[in-house]
Amino acid sequence: MADVSHLESRQGHLIAVVQELSLARSLDEVTAIVRHAARALVGADGATFVLRDCGQCFYADEEAISPLWKGKRFPMEDCASGWVMQHAQPLVIEDVFVDPRIPGDAYRPTFVKSMAMVPIRKARPIGAIGTYWARHRVAGEDEVRLLQALADSTSIALENVELYNDLERRVRDRTAQLEALNDELGAFAYAVSHDLRAPLRAIAGFSRALDESCGAQLDARGRDCLDRVRRGAARMDRMIDDMLDLSRVGGGADVPRRQSIDLSGLARSVAAELQAGHTTHRVRVVVQDGLVAVADAGLVRLLLQNLLGNAFKFTRPSAEPTVEVSAEVSPAGELVYCVRDNGVGFDASRSEELFGPFCRLHGAGEFPGDGIGLATVQRIVRRHRGRIWAESAPGSGAAFFWTLSPASVDPVPQDIRRDSGARPHGGAEPALVGAQ
Repeated sequence: MADVSHLESRQGHLIAVVQELSLARSLDEVTAIVRHAARALVGADGATFVLRDCGQCFYADEEAISPLWKGKRFPMEDCASGWVMQHAQPLVIEDVFVDPRIPGDAYRPTFVKSMAMVPIRKARPIGAIGTYWARHRVAGEDEVRLLQALADSTSIALENVELYNDLERRVRDRTAQLEALNDELGAFAYAVSHDLRAPLRAIAGFSRALDESCGAQLDARGRDCLDRVRRGAARMDRMIDDMLDLSRVGGGADVPRRQSIDLSGLARSVAAELQAGHTTHRVRVVVQDGLVAVADAGLVRLLLQNLLGNAFKFTRPSAEPTVEVSAEVSPAGELVYCVRDNGVGFDASRSEELFGPFCRLHGAGEFPGDGIGLATVQRIVRRHRGRIWAESAPGSGAAFFWTLSPASVDPVPQDIRRDSGARPHGGAEPALVGAQ
């Protein structure tokens, strides 16, 4: 019974080692785990981790009562690990000085009297695990099976390390490519803006000079044409600024600087700023209390400026313009934010077009704008690894939903959890923003 209990204890130890190996991400981690585990599993005085390297046996690591062969290489024919790899089977030797399968003289400078060695991977072995004793001892069948099970798990761990390292290399290469591409795009955007602004300045300057020197001589049609030229130049200048802003939000390989944000307070601040610029357009803004986010504060402010700015703009024809800012927890556990308005709305079948640069679903004559705001919003959300989508119908207002993380948010503020089944703006008190 004692032997059975001892074997079960060793098997439990092996299971723990296998779990530890599954988390290893480098060769050094694997060898450190294996050398210690091999020695402990069979009560050995020493253990080695050997790798096959260009037809030689490379003793990559060891743990023993005195030094063995760490860092050395031997021909396959001159050591036990070579025999194990060539024959793809375990090797158990009671007396290393009399067994004809190995060169006994190699062990005379060491403490080794007996040994047991198993191959790492039975088909085309890539290495071996050796255990050694300072006294004559024959490793039992159960011990050899434990060592072989450890070696089989080691083979899988080494493959995982290779895959992990290859993935890391690919990620580094891809990141470097993205950084280079982002630098090129930034340089291109700057060059384009610089090259475009030169003729724009000429157009604006000469049209202003024409207006000052000859404006009184122009008839109504001539005045209209001149005004169109100047408005077109001004609009082009704004579009260049928008294009530069959009390229900056692209972000490259760096990640947003996340911090805890009072999103309710930020939304009210942005709404007040917008209303200050629209003194003739009174908007009722309802902001849910207790909204928080873990995100880049500057980018989230820009996001709210664009979403609330659009809501202000498209509620202009409404008799009682209303905008709501809220959040609720989805069935998947995500915290989903929402900006909802009662404005003109849009055809939901074209919602995917909303987030394209310079894409507009309404004519410039109806509502001003360059079609960059929602493209900027989408880039901000993507930089936070979130999602954004919209719901609407013509004449029925619009709702924009977004998340700021792909994972479940924990903890979610308790008031939002309580209100998750209620209306999007929960029980918040309305905040009226407008000219008095």
